[in-house]
Amino acid sequence: MKKIVLFAIGLVASATTIAQDKIETTIGADIVNQYIWRGQDLGNVSLQPTLGVSYKGFGLTAWGSVGLTDSNDTKEFDLTASYTTGGLNIGITDYWFNDGLDPENRYFKYDAHGTNHVFEATVGYDFGVLSAAWYTNFAGNDGVNKDGKRAYSSYFEVSAPFSLSGVAWTATAGIVPWATTSYATTGFAVTNLSLKAEKDIQITDKFSLPVFGQVVGNPCSGKAYLVFGFTLQP
Repeated sequence: MKKIVLFAIGLVASATTIAQDKIETTIGADIVNQYIWRGQDLGNVSLQPTLGVSYKGFGLTAWGSVGLTDSNDTKEFDLTASYTTGGLNIGITDYWFNDGLDPENRYFKYDAHGTNHVFEATVGYDFGVLSAAWYTNFAGNDGVNKDGKRAYSSYFEVSAPFSLSGVAWTATAGIVPWATTSYATTGFAVTNLSLKAEKDIQITDKFSLPVFGQVVGNPCSGKAYLVFGFTLQP
């Protein structure tokens, strides 16, 4: 699910709550063969749980990731507050990683020069045939630019969903507009080109398993990945 998917979850859950005018709860977890985020390799086999609530367009979501095969993989815990009205989505995410400026990995340390938290603002719009979103780090353990100053690291992404052979597909293109150590870029760079397929596999009459596969290329780093995962949900 991760941060990009959090945006999609916000759109789906909020649209439902506006229509039904009641609190909606999201519970689930992905298991993936590798943790790839915005074209970056962040770990091997991982468990990624999600817990969220939404009401009348407002959403609060908790998301995490922990490696299952490598103890050195990044542990992550993110909190996102969002609001959706029509196709417009805005939000703020607090990312926390178990590595960074604070060697003791303390969650409740928010010191500007010693925290492992990164704070990101998001604005996006779903046009139906495609969606676009802009993300910018505005506080916390952000990357730096060529001058060694806070980069206000940003990422822009466009996604287009379509259906083919009974399978839901999504094509995505993402760019980093300027230099930042957060994305290992030295200037404008295309960091994420991906194609994702999702389908529910019917296991029994009452239970189906959502599975997904994704090909991801990062032209900036010259690397490519093949991701497979499935979702556990009530």
